[in-house]
Amino acid sequence: MTDDSGGYDNEFVDPLSDYDPRTYESEIAQSLVEDPVSTIPSRPYAHIDSATSVASAVQVLHGLNASCLLVVDANRLVGVFTERDVVERVANDFPAIADRPVRDVMTADPLVLDERDPAGAALAAIVAGGYRHVPVLNAGGDVMGVVSPRRVFAFFERHFQRGPR
Repeated sequence: MTDDSGGYDNEFVDPLSDYDPRTYESEIAQSLVEDPVSTIPSRPYAHIDSATSVASAVQVLHGLNASCLLVVDANRLVGVFTERDVVERVANDFPAIADRPVRDVMTADPLVLDERDPAGAALAAIVAGGYRHVPVLNAGGDVMGVVSPRRVFAFFERHFQRGPR
């Protein structure tokens, strides 16, 4: 600020001095905005590489009783292979594609979450986006895990178990 003489006065006015902190309807609403995705359980997770055969990938899903495999090449996520992929892209033609690489039938370039995103982003991806499994990456692009409806529910359960803050 300048004074009448054209010089600067020394009084600093904090632009946030009249800032009212955001209020939330509930602790859960606050957590969905302020807690990062990294607070949602995302491990363990199973992964394969894109050269794995479709038959082997299906066997891994079955053997682990899992519904999603992260497809990782050179420490980078390249896709996901899920039960939905099996039903929609594999089941009808399994004998013909069993030996092909999973990269041919996986969901490439899936929606991902950054571990620093608000927890609400995971809920939005699952509920509004319709994704049952969403990979979580760190700032460097490394896989940190995968969130699912069950894991988001565990996030909510913690709030109910510990009560109000």
